[in-house]
Amino acid sequence: MATISFARGAPSLDIVDVDGLKAAADQAFAADPAGLTGYGTSIGYPPLREWIAGHHDVPPERVLVTNGSMQADAFLFDALVQPGDVVVVERPTYDRTLLSLRTRGADVRMVELEPDGIDVAALARVLATCAQPKLAHIIPNFQNPAGYTLSLPKRERLLELANEHDFIVFEDDPYVALRFEGEQLPRMQSMDPDHVVYASSFSKTVCPGIRVGYLVGPEELIARIAKLATSTYISPNMVAQGIVHQFCVSGALTRSIETVRGALKQRADTLCEALERELPDARFVKPDGGYFLWLD
Repeated sequence: MATISFARGAPSLDIVDVDGLKAAADQAFAADPAGLTGYGTSIGYPPLREWIAGHHDVPPERVLVTNGSMQADAFLFDALVQPGDVVVVERPTYDRTLLSLRTRGADVRMVELEPDGIDVAALARVLATCAQPKLAHIIPNFQNPAGYTLSLPKRERLLELANEHDFIVFEDDPYVALRFEGEQLPRMQSMDPDHVVYASSFSKTVCPGIRVGYLVGPEELIARIAKLATSTYISPNMVAQGIVHQFCVSGALTRSIETVRGALKQRADTLCEALERELPDARFVKPDGGYFLWLD
């Protein structure tokens, strides 16, 4: 009997579009062999950067493509967070984010989650009693590990607080494309592009092994992070990013997302039915995006 682990937000590898990735790789090398095999630049593979910029309706200068979203996180923290700086996070939150911030000596302030996202009234009280934070790390859709989605009124209030106290909202959003029920809420990055840095990746929608993530943020900050990236690795993986670009422009990404959504919905429904039948006293968050939390 195979073991199914719920310890990580890792996609099920049996629904990865391997044939689509093979075709995208062939197309990428045929279309731009020099671009894929050269060093490239720290901003990432330029055609993919432009595609992401169009997807977010921003200039390419606001986009940086990295080796996975965790590296994007690390670059942002290196650019903004010094030892002792206040950083707001949700309670609970992603363990690797906490580790990354604490390694940098951040003064981490945790604010409780509610079923509609971070407690913005509690956050306002924290802001009134502590030094100005450098940033607030928020996972707005299907929060890991709680499974909650940040409501529109709370998104608006969070951005009001960011303007009043002049801090960056770090919108960490890897799961947004996997919603299979409910309303798609606007990205905070689109609501206030000057106070939000947005991060996502193709790990959940293409495959985790591709290791392609990105940031969208204010142009000056992205330029500063690009300099950090240059000194770190000259450029990220051009081959992987070129393959992702062809996967996107060919329409394979749209098909992959539909496949993943359908599979996750079916599996989540099956799991919820089994929990209700076999563990009637257990409480859990029913998913609208495929991720949820044990409470008791």
